[in-house]
Amino acid sequence: MKDKTRLVQISYQSKGRKIAVVSEPYLILVDEFTSIFQLALKALDSGVSIHALLEQQLSTEKLDYDMVYFGKSDWKLLPSFDNPDTVSNCIVSGTGLTHHSSAMNRQVMHQSDEGNTLTDSMKVYQWGVEGGKPAEGEIGVQPEWFYKGTGAILKAHGEALQVPDFGNDGGEEPEIAGVYIVDRTGQPVRIGFTTGNEFSDHVMEKKNYLYLAPSKLRNCSIGPELVLTDDFSDLNGVVTVSRKEEILWSADIKTGETNMAHTLANLEYHHFKYPDHRQPLQCHVHFYGTGAFSFGVGIKLQTGDEMKVQWDGMGRMLVNSIEIIENKEEFVKVKTIQ
Repeated sequence: MKDKTRLVQISYQSKGRKIAVVSEPYLILVDEFTSIFQLALKALDSGVSIHALLEQQLSTEKLDYDMVYFGKSDWKLLPSFDNPDTVSNCIVSGTGLTHHSSAMNRQVMHQSDEGNTLTDSMKVYQWGVEGGKPAEGEIGVQPEWFYKGTGAILKAHGEALQVPDFGNDGGEEPEIAGVYIVDRTGQPVRIGFTTGNEFSDHVMEKKNYLYLAPSKLRNCSIGPELVLTDDFSDLNGVVTVSRKEEILWSADIKTGETNMAHTLANLEYHHFKYPDHRQPLQCHVHFYGTGAFSFGVGIKLQTGDEMKVQWDGMGRMLVNSIEIIENKEEFVKVKTIQ
């Protein structure tokens, strides 16, 4: 297997779930395992590497990747990682203010009328610049952290990302997400990286920075591929927003430790230092932050708009449309058992 093995999760109504290795222009099905979670757990329990397990179980059955990718096959792409057995046992979260452009967008969003003072967001970013890259094995400054939801919010390539009826807006956030599993002893293990669209409600966030937490409680997408690699040093990419096949906005994007205020090790420490994030067999999808999004230049997305995220070396582009739910917001009444 190559160093950067790329995997997808797919499903077929009559055959169920499968995983496959990307070998352009094909997907090669893997026997025995129906999810990357299952594959990773087997590797941890057996002491055999994921690459060795894939070699052992690689079938001779190939699928035309284009047919699957463009939605012309009965096989459908799934999110590039999940916990299919217990959806709620997958925590989806993220780290913000890791990229300078993101911090600048927040600065503009929340600065006072005078515009001369640093916002709390910019202060947190500066703390990262000054203390987010400690020596190996040492603890650096704590980054911003947010919770997005459980694995139930994960969407696949080609699926629509929805703005709920109680939402104010929805916009793309092109990122890389780390994919993790906690082994049976409570040790977190990184499996690899995947392209992600973290998707947030920036209008709600702009009202007041204390609304950041609920603005993040939205669906998001990862995929189409999970890349098995340790390299997170310097990645280049492109994000594009289109309306009726006409480009509204596009930007070059960068991520990886070279372009961030924190080391990956520091971000991971501050996520997994909490014992509740180290529960055996727990899964984690953690977004590392973004450097650009269309909301920052005044674009308001509409139903049907397409968001595209492409990172060099991370496999095929992640494409999702947006769907704004127009229903009237309904009050959710809590019942009692009295």
